[in-house]
Amino acid sequence: MLGKSAGGLFWMFRYLERSENLARLLEAGFRIALTRSSAASSEWQSVIATAGVTEGFIARHSEYNAPNVVDFLLRDRDNTSSVRTVIEQARTNARLVRTALTREVWEATNECWMVLDQVLQRPIRERDLPSVLATIKQQSTLVRGTLVGTMLRNDIYNFARLGTFIERADNTARILDVKYYVLLPSLSHVGSSLDNVQWETILRSVSANRSYRWLNGEDINPTSIADFLILDRSMPRSIAHCMEEIVDNLDQLSERYGERSICAEQATEIFSKLDRRPIDSILATGLHEFLKGFIQDTGQLSGQIEQDYRFYS
Repeated sequence: MLGKSAGGLFWMFRYLERSENLARLLEAGFRIALTRSSAASSEWQSVIATAGVTEGFIARHSEYNAPNVVDFLLRDRDNTSSVRTVIEQARTNARLVRTALTREVWEATNECWMVLDQVLQRPIRERDLPSVLATIKQQSTLVRGTLVGTMLRNDIYNFARLGTFIERADNTARILDVKYYVLLPSLSHVGSSLDNVQWETILRSVSANRSYRWLNGEDINPTSIADFLILDRSMPRSIAHCMEEIVDNLDQLSERYGERSICAEQATEIFSKLDRRPIDSILATGLHEFLKGFIQDTGQLSGQIEQDYRFYS
């Protein structure tokens, strides 16, 4: 496959995953702001920090509030990571690699762009935000579903899945890194219903609330949540599961092309730091330091994938 086509597939699915993750992040922020009205401004600030767009937001807005944050993350064309922008980028990349996609995947991507372009034409009212976020998540899921249901399991599929899981791993790490500390409860709130709602919101932001409860019942605590979202490979948005998928897809590419890539070695090394590691070991050395290092590692891995497979040649 041409490197440019591989890059188009990789970034097409990174952008689609990013749109869904932004919707989940905003949904979590909206829920927490409702339950912590006295600290709503700090929660919206944490949403911007988690999305990694603080500098761009400050250049455009002077206050962290729901209208500013929602508009910046959903509609602002000057924000290269807004849902409106990344969906356009996903469609542009899909057009670049259209001959590599099944008709169903292309049509789902095009429909995703048309639906969201229409939905995001005007500022989003607060009462409409839940339905808009649901639409964003649904449209991204439809594209991913057509990929899984109609595409051959070849190098085209591998590059698409790599984009998905690199973006997803980065997102889960960022949510934990920012919100774990924002939501560490004061002693007066430990075990209260407010405390439980706040921790539930972390789980909801990565669609993990019900899965967590199946495994842990009503025992909601910071250590268990960190363990579930970092190390549980049965959880499809956990860091360990994403890295396992990245390693598998890079191994398949190495086998298809007859050469073990540098990025495959890097991914295996990152995954080895997670495999069968107890959460207490991570917390003892510092969760923030671990997550910061992981985010840096995945950024370097993404760059190495681009280099190894010559995305821009």
